[in-house]
Amino acid sequence: MFEVNIRKKLPQLDMNIAFTLKKGVLAILGTSGCGKTMTLKCIAGITNPDSGYISNNGIYLYNSEKKISLNPHKRKVGYVFQNYALFPHMTVYQNISYGLGLFNSSKNNTAVSDIINRVRLNGLEKRYPHQLSGGQQQRCALARTLVTDPEILLLDEPFSAADGHTKHILESELIEIIKSNFHKPVLLVTHNIEEAYRLSDRIMIIEHGTTVQTASKKEIIDHPKTLNAARITGCKNIFPADIISSSGKETIIKCSEMTIRAIGKPPKKNNLHIGVRAHYINILPTETSQPNTYPCRISEVIEGIFSTTVIAECGSNTFRAEISKNAPILDICRKNKKLFIHIPSDKIFFTSE
Repeated sequence: MFEVNIRKKLPQLDMNIAFTLKKGVLAILGTSGCGKTMTLKCIAGITNPDSGYISNNGIYLYNSEKKISLNPHKRKVGYVFQNYALFPHMTVYQNISYGLGLFNSSKNNTAVSDIINRVRLNGLEKRYPHQLSGGQQQRCALARTLVTDPEILLLDEPFSAADGHTKHILESELIEIIKSNFHKPVLLVTHNIEEAYRLSDRIMIIEHGTTVQTASKKEIIDHPKTLNAARITGCKNIFPADIISSSGKETIIKCSEMTIRAIGKPPKKNNLHIGVRAHYINILPTETSQPNTYPCRISEVIEGIFSTTVIAECGSNTFRAEISKNAPILDICRKNKKLFIHIPSDKIFFTSE
């Protein structure tokens, strides 16, 4: 069990990070400057928190009360930096060997050759970083980390510099290598919810230096706890809400002039909002008897590569619906301004500041 419970005061924010991880990939999601990379640096020992503790399987890497702070090389933490940090004057073989400290040890040579084979860099041992593709550089950086047999792996926005096509290739390669070669906790820092969802098992959301939610990726998407969490995870339909009634499993909500039925109980907090993901909203040609069906005016149809966004005005509320490119309703949306939207009551979530 890997455990982190630390506090650190920075010029722009006060960090308060707490989470546990047994195994798998935990994505650390948040906006730029929220403390994601600083969290990794504290774990790796590059910098120290002001207080708290970091432990792995009961062994403290840092504990302010017990005055324990292991040196970085004793923590057995593997860190793959955002720009890979390969030494330009060293070959692939030398870069990977550097992680072990000795170039000429026969034991080390065997370990390096083994990891080169496992990350598919065979035949590239004598090349320098500038002679490698982006994916090869990434595999080299990962191999340099894995060859040391770390107890935890830290990945700091490893795809931030890649274009869309290259990013998907790098993602596929990275997750395949990790699943095949590393079965211990992995922390992945990102600000991209789609990247987090594709690569992780669980997601932790940080806001202004504080952990606000750690859960399975499905729970994070279906029930973000805060407004910022809903926005960070890509929700495009968020509205202030007043509770009319709540009994059993159903809650009646007022959003401006709309009365909406939702499954579930709202949290007992001020500044309540509801949210619904754009791909759950249905555009209908005619009114139905389904709850949460409302007349709307189609104000815009925005063509995308794989889906189309339909902007629907319901009184003072503006909804965004993501529609499949081949859906027949799109032709109707382009021709008719007055249609209907349907909001599934079981797809509405409650959130607050």
